[in-house]
Amino acid sequence: MHDIGNVVNRVDHAQSGAIMAFRILDKMGMEVSEIATIISAIGNHDESTAVPVNEVAAALILADKSDVRRSRVRNRDIASFDIHDRVNYSVESSDLILIKDTKDIIIDLKIDTNMFAVMDYFEIFLGRMLLCRRAANYLKLRFKLVINGVELL
Repeated sequence: MHDIGNVVNRVDHAQSGAIMAFRILDKMGMEVSEIATIISAIGNHDESTAVPVNEVAAALILADKSDVRRSRVRNRDIASFDIHDRVNYSVESSDLILIKDTKDIIIDLKIDTNMFAVMDYFEIFLGRMLLCRRAANYLKLRFKLVINGVELL
């Protein structure tokens, strides 16, 4: 539901999605306080405006920004891939791991470096990873990024 605003436009989709979600959840009869928690999370998940304003928002940010994988690529013409396509297509596996004992939350990626360099990942995803760190901090967790077995953040 957090990306429902994309039906309107990718630009400001978090805010339009929050409004759309409000209408849906209100018509379902959800409690006002629960609606407020959910729509504030939706409205604060896009990296250009994201803020972990509550625990749900922090969890949504972590889940959304760690969602990198081959199946996200709709374009099947490798020759015409943009950097986002190359990065997503090269991800062979992606796991978001919570280790309760140490309070670590880890994005663990296995990537095919023949498709792109790890630096390409950082070129487009560094802001997202820093946002994940802020969301993890909100939840009193330590954020880690591991690519091909190497801890990078």
